[in-house]
Amino acid sequence: MKMAVTIVQDKDVGKLLDRITKAGYSATKLASSGGFLRSGNTTLLIGVEEEKLEALLELIKETCKQRTELLTQVQPIMGPVDAHVPVPIEVPVGGATVFVLDVAQFLKV
Repeated sequence: MKMAVTIVQDKDVGKLLDRITKAGYSATKLASSGGFLRSGNTTLLIGVEEEKLEALLELIKETCKQRTELLTQVQPIMGPVDAHVPVPIEVPVGGATVFVLDVAQFLKV
């Protein structure tokens, strides 16, 4: 048995949970937060039999697509008076980060 620790952006988690439960997987949902953009994300703990792992990973890839968002970064301008001008930059967001761990024992009590 494997444990897929899956970190997903909040925008994608609802659709992913719908798809994995319809496919017969079960997941435990944990609220978490990202560090770079300080945007919300969710960590899913998904227990899966080893022979079903590749199908689960494919489902995650299909559902959690990477996209770009504009982030406004304030940059200082040197002059007689210190001023800050917002500069929009594109940053990649979305997708999923998945850690696959071996499970030594699984109990449901």
